Amino acid sequence: MSFLDLSRLDATPLAHDPYDHVMVPGFVRSEALAAIHRSYPAIDKPGSFPVSELSYGEDFAALLHELEGPALRAAIERKFAISLAGRPTIVTVRGRCGDRDGNIHTDSKSKIITLLIYLNEPWESEGGRLRLLRSAKDIEDYVVEVPPESGLMLAFRRSERSYHGHKLYIGPRRVLQLNWVANTGHVFWDNMRHRLSAWLKRAA
Repeated sequence: MSFLDLSRLDATPLAHDPYDHVMVPGFVRSEALAAIHRSYPAIDKPGSFPVSELSYGEDFAALLHELEGPALRAAIERKFAISLAGRPTIVTVRGRCGDRDGNIHTDSKSKIITLLIYLNEPWESEGGRLRLLRSAKDIEDYVVEVPPESGLMLAFRRSERSYHGHKLYIGPRRVLQLNWVANTGHVFWDNMRHRLSAWLKRAA
């Protein structure tokens, strides 16, 4: 069974305000969510962790395999009118939010497309909702607010104005992040950075 509903992505128009993005509720098929939740890696600290540093079940592994497969890559290429041929990927996973998360940023210049998949229960908190912002200075000056609920996908084109962030939230918040990046050198250094960060968090 395919975990991802690419037809939903194909049917959702690309939005351009405040920058190119597409948000797709139900992108992860509802019938797959329970199995994915059961096999999600146990993460008890804030921060992004490379998948190589985590233990997880077979269904989560199958989701990762599909995320990095050619069908999703082709769907993103169609949506953003971009070629990702030869562009490597980086996948990181979060399980919790801390008091240092959510600061406004644009993502690093090496990243071409950022794709986020949220895997949380219905979200009631005002914090932890990613906002697509008009500027780097005001978390309230947003165009889109994204509830981080199970199965929802957000993808956006990284640029010098792709500002995003969220209000303070401390607690469980599950999200996978997939990035297509410029070259393998960026994969190496990004993975090294995440491995160091993961080691420091475990040692804390």
